[in-house]
Amino acid sequence: MQKLPKHKKIILFDGVCNLCNNAINIIIDHDKKDVFRYASLQSEIGQQLTQERGIDTSEIDSMILIDPGTAYYIKSTAALQIAKHLSGGYKLLSYFLFLPEGFRNMVYDVIAKNRYKWFGKEDHCRIPTPELKAKFLE
Repeated sequence: MQKLPKHKKIILFDGVCNLCNNAINIIIDHDKKDVFRYASLQSEIGQQLTQERGIDTSEIDSMILIDPGTAYYIKSTAALQIAKHLSGGYKLLSYFLFLPEGFRNMVYDVIAKNRYKWFGKEDHCRIPTPELKAKFLE
């Protein structure tokens, strides 16, 4: 397995989902402090990281945020924890953490279940430009 970068949070995402890929593009553009590294759930490292944490990706249809050595977050909590570190108005989204997790995840699950229908699906994971490749774990 590739050595995990120190002091970086890892975002695992559905590499064939257009909504997820667009979200990653937004995160990259607004990650001014270079907090995150990225890997698709379908990648070898994505599968290994979820297995090490006992995350069943067939049951958790979600973006996952891993803070190595500390914690991991799923669903709406992952998205809002990510927002905390972004520049611009995206940081304001983290204020929704005050809402009950059950309610937040209910909304998140509706979007997750319909993401392919609403936003489309690719046949393969995204391939980053050479400039962005260093931010992706393989």
